[in-house]
Amino acid sequence: MRLLLEKSDTFGAIASFLCMAHCILTPFVIVALQAYAVNGYEINPFWWQNLDFLFIIISFIAIYQSTKNSNNISIKYALWINWFALFFLILNEKTEWFSLAEIITYIVAFTLASLHIYNLNYCQCKSEECCEKES
Repeated sequence: MRLLLEKSDTFGAIASFLCMAHCILTPFVIVALQAYAVNGYEINPFWWQNLDFLFIIISFIAIYQSTKNSNNISIKYALWINWFALFFLILNEKTEWFSLAEIITYIVAFTLASLHIYNLNYCQCKSEECCEKES
């Protein structure tokens, strides 16, 4: 957990990319597991269906920590806006409130990962004083 707090942008980017990979791979995993369904196995296991919630929790912690250490107010807002958008898209996927194209989720996840990488490279406070001034 300490590593997540210290390297929040790195973990946030990784979580976003893994979330994207999870979304992309799910149809292929389901098709691959169709052969096992004939023998009575569950096609889409509960843990696989809800793995995206683990990613969104890790992403929340990463964004919370990243925004504490960022000196760019625009990036702080962009990170939170994209996190809420991704959270909404994941909830929408589970509850099917609206029919939305899957590509929107990929774009938001990729944008979130890109923002973490940008924040990691260009917007970090080098001392405690700069973060205190921004707050």
